[in-house]
Amino acid sequence: MHKFTVSITREIEADTAEEAALLMYKELSREAVPLRYSVMDETKATADLTLDREKADEFATVDHTADPGNW
Repeated sequence: MHKFTVSITREIEADTAEEAALLMYKELSREAVPLRYSVMDETKATADLTLDREKADEFATVDHTADPGNW
């Protein structure tokens, strides 16, 4: 199994870093899950991905821990 660092980026205007983080939290808790991500693997290779909401929602409903490939 590989390890990835997955990030989302939003530009937020705020007076402090803590306020920016709180505003991000507020945004994530009230809006739809973001679809644009930046992904970096263990070799530091990066990719910017935009997910299809319908496919992402379908993936989220399946228990992927039952997949033998995850054992």
